[in-house]
Amino acid sequence: MGFRMGIVGLPNVGKSTLFNALTRTAAAQAANFPFCTIEPNVGEVAVPDQRLETLAGIAASKQVIPTRITFVDIAGLVKGASKGEGLGNQFLANIRETDAIAHVLRCFEDGDITHVEGRVDPVADAEVIETELMIADMESIERRLANLARKLKGGDKEAAAQEGLLKRALAALEEGRPARTVEVAEDDRKAWSMLQLLTAKPVLYVCNVAESDAASGNALTEKVREMAAAQGAGHVVISARIEEEISQLDAEEAEMFLSEMGLEEAGLDRLIRAGYTLLGLQTYFTVGPKEARAWTIRKGTLVPQAAGVIHGDFEKGFIRAETIAYDDYVAGKGEAGAREAGKLRVEGKTYEVKDGDVLHFLFNG
Repeated sequence: MGFRMGIVGLPNVGKSTLFNALTRTAAAQAANFPFCTIEPNVGEVAVPDQRLETLAGIAASKQVIPTRITFVDIAGLVKGASKGEGLGNQFLANIRETDAIAHVLRCFEDGDITHVEGRVDPVADAEVIETELMIADMESIERRLANLARKLKGGDKEAAAQEGLLKRALAALEEGRPARTVEVAEDDRKAWSMLQLLTAKPVLYVCNVAESDAASGNALTEKVREMAAAQGAGHVVISARIEEEISQLDAEEAEMFLSEMGLEEAGLDRLIRAGYTLLGLQTYFTVGPKEARAWTIRKGTLVPQAAGVIHGDFEKGFIRAETIAYDDYVAGKGEAGAREAGKLRVEGKTYEVKDGDVLHFLFNG
């Protein structure tokens, strides 16, 4: 599985510029006025991972297939969106379909680009959007609680469990806290995610800075860092302008350009890595002469479920998995060398897949 990240933010903070750069397209019209993104633009990009290239080189794989991340560029939000202001209702519906929110904040001064609130204050911008999402969640919860009343009278156990979760979320929201601050027991996680609360989604703050601040950030990004740390959220500093320029270059030119800017890697790489950390994701690989492929799973995934990411039959008929750690595969110069060195392990149904594992599944099909 890959994951879907919604790119949100107030109008004119650089959302569409960043989206265009990340997806190497100009699908989202980047213009200096609010609501230039009317429909949510969706773009898929390969997740960069040098390990996959290394494995493919060792195995002489004909095809290299990276795992992918989907970015959804969502229409700019303004104060009052929860009441339908601007493109509010559409904005809120589009967020529900994402796994995480990349919240782009303007951390640059530019007199030529209008700020919808007439000031540059990323923390205040973050609060505007968070407030709108919290209001929308409160209204949604109140509607759902009213709809559950009849089922509760009939002694419906599932409705009672749902009511308990909704009331806990509402209590947090009434205290001014987003739903993601509510601690949910492992047994309730599935039911909790089914509530599709907007403020339950993990948030990654993306500080959009001027080119000169891309390497070290600035006073505004420091404020965002402090806010993110206090919330247990992620944050990353990116110059959307630089990403846009890189997107037009080939690999060699991009490397030279990054070096000149004092950057070790493209913002896309940092953004994806921060997203993976935020969602607790990791990668495993399948490698052979036909193809080398990366697969995304959640940390803590057991090997049968990891097999199921490839195909449901792999999970149903799972017998065992031949497993080689990435470093051992590289040191052994492939499967045969790793096997000879005693580094190939046979793992059963209770094995928890590790990041970088090279797996070969055996199953009844």
